[in-house]
Amino acid sequence: MFGLGPMELAIVGVIAVLLFGKRLPEVGRSMGKSIVEFKKGLRDIQNEVDVNSSTQSRSVPRNAIDDYDEPTAPKFEPPAREPQPTQPSDKA
Repeated sequence: MFGLGPMELAIVGVIAVLLFGKRLPEVGRSMGKSIVEFKKGLRDIQNEVDVNSSTQSRSVPRNAIDDYDEPTAPKFEPPAREPQPTQPSDKA
């Protein structure tokens, strides 16, 4: 059980009794209810994902994904002539 030996389980049990005392049965019940609710939520999510994925795969054909215009980069046009070097001015 969870990779714990009998000695480890006994230690966990003693710590649980020390922490919770007489409330231990009610704590156990509330933890059990929490686990059940968590599992129910996971099942609901899984069912919703399954329903959505099956509905989506039927409604969208495979080749419809490629039916769009790809954006293209503007065409590069080089300058008409080479830029001329500028002359340094004598304004020192």
